Amino acid sequence: MTAQTSTPTGAQWFAVHTLSGQEQKVKTYLEKFKKAEELDDHIFEILLPTEVVSEVKGGKKSTKVRKLYPGYVFVNLKLFDEGQIIIKPFYFVKDAAGVIGFVGGERPAPLRQAEIDEIKARLEAATGKEVPKVSFEVGEEVKITDGAFANLTGRVDEIDPSRGKLKISVSIFGRFTPVELEYWQVQRASES
Repeated sequence: MTAQTSTPTGAQWFAVHTLSGQEQKVKTYLEKFKKAEELDDHIFEILLPTEVVSEVKGGKKSTKVRKLYPGYVFVNLKLFDEGQIIIKPFYFVKDAAGVIGFVGGERPAPLRQAEIDEIKARLEAATGKEVPKVSFEVGEEVKITDGAFANLTGRVDEIDPSRGKLKISVSIFGRFTPVELEYWQVQRASES
């Protein structure tokens, strides 16, 4: 992500631990009610990093959104004033439905800039890309599950993650033939 507006004075990033599966609900709640609670000058950004994951089940390709950090949302807020916790934004976030608490407990620990930069870099890398639920390695044995070569096994020769493609050597009539397939068209041979 490119740097958005400069970080407001005193604002820091905090990790907020949520109940499993409640991350989106917490994010939506904080975004929706921060204005009503007059906290726009304390809460600046709520981040829930996700990626699109594809898989094939029963010959059908499906995609779903997977959280990069399950059980957490990241909030950029001004929580301290002269070393003291500002009560209103602290309890607004801490008491939101689905929130377990701040990482660091009653004295929340802000994330280091390098940590939030890494989170944003992962989010940027995942934007607009579909990643396989399973990742493959060169030399690995795979079974083709879709297309003209379905039910054949082969060996992974090349991986092109930017295009989501694999080059696989398949034995056809006693000769190895290279075939280019998408990630979702194969599965590990051990899974069959």
